[in-house]
Amino acid sequence: MAKVPIALTIAGSDPSSGAGVQVDLKTFWENGVYGLCVVTAITSQNSQKVLDVYGVPEDVVSSQLQCIFEDFPIDSVKIGMLFSSKIVVAVSDILKRYNVKNIVLDPVIKSSSGYKLLQDDGVDVLKNKLIPMVSIITPNIFEASILSDIKITDEDQIFRAAKRIHRLGAKNVIIKGGHLNTKNESIDFLFDGKSIYKFSQKRIKNKEVHGTGCILSSAIAANLAKGYDILNSVKKAKSFMEKVLDSSLCLGKGSYFWTKH
Repeated sequence: MAKVPIALTIAGSDPSSGAGVQVDLKTFWENGVYGLCVVTAITSQNSQKVLDVYGVPEDVVSSQLQCIFEDFPIDSVKIGMLFSSKIVVAVSDILKRYNVKNIVLDPVIKSSSGYKLLQDDGVDVLKNKLIPMVSIITPNIFEASILSDIKITDEDQIFRAAKRIHRLGAKNVIIKGGHLNTKNESIDFLFDGKSIYKFSQKRIKNKEVHGTGCILSSAIAANLAKGYDILNSVKKAKSFMEKVLDSSLCLGKGSYFWTKH
């Protein structure tokens, strides 16, 4: 029997299925990987905003993780919203106990509508306990600014921030430049400790797509699960993102959602 690649997402639940574990599992499947999920928080959100977040008790998060790792050979892990410092610690401890490889961290700190998705005391714990364990971290401009303590407004500051985050222990850093003030293209920047790689795509004006950060990080995790290295995993994930953006539709009253490709 041929081995099926298996990826695990550790993230919050989105009832609109545009982000969180729902879209992570969809992304895994669309990229030929079987997906497992551990829920860290229940959110009340839709295409317009996040209304509320309810953190799952950290012992329940640990219990979910332990059940999964005792049974399945996990090829990669994608981590999204963790909500609290206690959940960050619980996740870090289990991943260390099982010596997990191919960890992709999407450091979700705040929603696009401004709702706090990681409590203030969780940021320092994330930097000290979890980031040193990851294969690649995928912050946007806002998140990279917080993690690096550098206010990012241009490419030079992105390079400085990527190097500073790399020094926290992450093996690779990709900073998503979608919020950078560039005219007709959106550029992501990958730093592997030695070189900076740029990935650009045409900017889609007046089209905010829900959950793009979740989709990109999950697609990277899916490709790592299939055995690709970091650079090729990112390249394939970026190609997949182009299909996602092209196929997104406005289903609710707010942002667009990935539907089909």
